[in-house]
Amino acid sequence: MRKLITGIFFMFIAAAAPAQKMAMGSDYTTAIGIKFYPGSITAKTFIREKHAIEGLLSVWNYGTRITGLYEFYGDINGVEGLKYYYGPGVHLGFWNHDWRDKFPTRDGGAQFGFDGVVGLDYKIKNAPINVSLDWQPSFTFVGYNYFEGGWGGIGLRYAF
Repeated sequence: MRKLITGIFFMFIAAAAPAQKMAMGSDYTTAIGIKFYPGSITAKTFIREKHAIEGLLSVWNYGTRITGLYEFYGDINGVEGLKYYYGPGVHLGFWNHDWRDKFPTRDGGAQFGFDGVVGLDYKIKNAPINVSLDWQPSFTFVGYNYFEGGWGGIGLRYAF
């Protein structure tokens, strides 16, 4: 599955590179890449100066999940290209057979819930690279009801 994610990531980069000018300064408009944990393809675009939307397609040992986040950005003074962000979101996921086999008394199949995100975002000046570090807690209330505090991680994106 990781090979599939990596292949899709490089397809996005190959398709987007000719159509867009690379972001070589300390800001960017759109970025596509991967996020490490649980393993996601991520695409982020700014819809206003300090407002972005991010979509995540995550694959982990118990299934697949699609997440949409609305992020509010602020500058961190003294470090060009470094910003903080936070915001709400939602997710829709599907558990696989490993989940149902390990937890037979829990609801299987689909899940839906709310997410939050808080993190740091850094655009490397003179390179089309964006790096982020965040925490993404979530509450699932359709499917098996639970709080998940372990999502989040390091994102590495191609910025344009």
